[in-house]
Amino acid sequence: MFKGHPKGLFVLFLSNMGERFGYYTMLAIFTLYLQDHFGFDETKAASIYGYFLAGIYIMPLVGGLIADYLLGYGKTVLLGIIIMGLGYAMLAQPAASPAPVYISLAVISLGVGLFKGNLIVIVGNLYDKSGFGHLRDAAFNIFYMGINIGAFFAPHAASGIKNYIMKNAGLTYDSAIPKIANELIKTGSSEKINKLQSFSGITDHAQLIEYSKHYLDVLSRGYNWGFAIAGLSMLVSIFIFIAFRKHYKEADYRHKDKIKTGDAIELSPKQVKDRIVALLLVFLIVIFFWLAFHQNGSTLTFFAKNYTDLNTSRFTFMLFDVPAILSFFVFVLAVISFWNKTMSLMWKIILRVLGIAGIGYITYLLISLPSANKVGPELFQSFNPIFIVVLTPVIVGYFTYLNSKKKEPSSPAKIGFGMAITAIGFSLMFIASLGLPSVGSLKGNVSSITVSPYWLISTYFTLTIAELFLSPMGLSFVSKVAPPKIKGLMQAGWLGATAIGNILAGYVGRFYQHWELWQFFTLLIVTCLLSAIIMALILKKIKAATES
Repeated sequence: MFKGHPKGLFVLFLSNMGERFGYYTMLAIFTLYLQDHFGFDETKAASIYGYFLAGIYIMPLVGGLIADYLLGYGKTVLLGIIIMGLGYAMLAQPAASPAPVYISLAVISLGVGLFKGNLIVIVGNLYDKSGFGHLRDAAFNIFYMGINIGAFFAPHAASGIKNYIMKNAGLTYDSAIPKIANELIKTGSSEKINKLQSFSGITDHAQLIEYSKHYLDVLSRGYNWGFAIAGLSMLVSIFIFIAFRKHYKEADYRHKDKIKTGDAIELSPKQVKDRIVALLLVFLIVIFFWLAFHQNGSTLTFFAKNYTDLNTSRFTFMLFDVPAILSFFVFVLAVISFWNKTMSLMWKIILRVLGIAGIGYITYLLISLPSANKVGPELFQSFNPIFIVVLTPVIVGYFTYLNSKKKEPSSPAKIGFGMAITAIGFSLMFIASLGLPSVGSLKGNVSSITVSPYWLISTYFTLTIAELFLSPMGLSFVSKVAPPKIKGLMQAGWLGATAIGNILAGYVGRFYQHWELWQFFTLLIVTCLLSAIIMALILKKIKAATES
């Protein structure tokens, strides 16, 4: 899977991994912060979430223009990392009103816009060299895996620092308490005040209000520290990007640079037009994938908070425990080492020793953990990135096998399959939601009827397969097809389509609070199936345009 790729890929892989760790650390707790700190309901939090994600993916249009016509890709990427770090630092400051938060989000959006699309262009440029073109799809799968390694650790970092801050203050997190505390502070009463009394051990009304203020203040500090960690991770990305530039600098070029050296490939006006049309058609389809997929940070997180049993068994808890997950992976690698004939003896010994230690740690957890263990709702978002890491070699291997048989589908066809698989993922949520009360009937509280966490875990597993069929393939497709003069702008177009999907994700998220749950998930299923059908109908047109 990694064989034959240029070293520059792994430098960009690590730079992006650090940046994505910061971004997803922030995103894991963002909607919870809006709800718990400001008392926003699901509709308002989801709407802000959608507009922020839209900004994240619209700003690359600005970044693409700046890189294509002014600064070049490398300088624009570096500027973006610096601005992102500033935005996270601003968000880490305590905010008495939402206004400073909105300003911070705008700064972060600008930084991501300068960084994201242009880094992808540099990755694509690495594979424009003769002899590397056949590795392009695999390269973007590897690059995408780096994104998700960072994203896997992010929710755990955010949750860990939040819980640490609260523990130091003698408090514990309960997802139902912030809602009650906000109601009590704002109105002086709450329908669920008995739960707060039971949780705190306080019965005096005035003391309960003071306790609520203290609880929310400590919880908010925990969230602020999570945002601070996101800012610190930008320093890691900056160091890697600058220190190892020699490995990718030959790919940090624009079309006009190639014209000067006589290496530029010129397309006819018709070819340029056909390629742009093909890209726009693909962009149109992926809008609906992101509309559905990016429910993960809003409605799926709300579902985890209000409808999922967060008291897990010992075994299930280990799926949320980073050391346990890493121990299991090391054990698997140790087992594989017995059949790997190319691995050195030293590495085999190291892996086997670590594998034994990992099994020992897992055994210790199974013995020492209580029968019920509470997990945070934000931790469910970590399953998508860990599934990306696990499944990427499987998907790449599958496509490599199909390629050897001359049966590998085109990138647009893979995108169509991805849409159909997304529909299957939300079909699981449809089944899980049957019989559950509507969000409106809960009035902001946790449902008395909850479902197994494996419904969400299974959904994330299925959506991850869909994502691997769609997202890295889309990045590779744009890299290959985009007219050379506007590569940055076309990558920004892909991200712009994601932005529209994110706006719609926030808009559609409003229905979550007002419809029955099964109706909401049916809407997502139908949307994805229609998109898959449309892709199948226009597939020939796209292939003809891109092969011209």
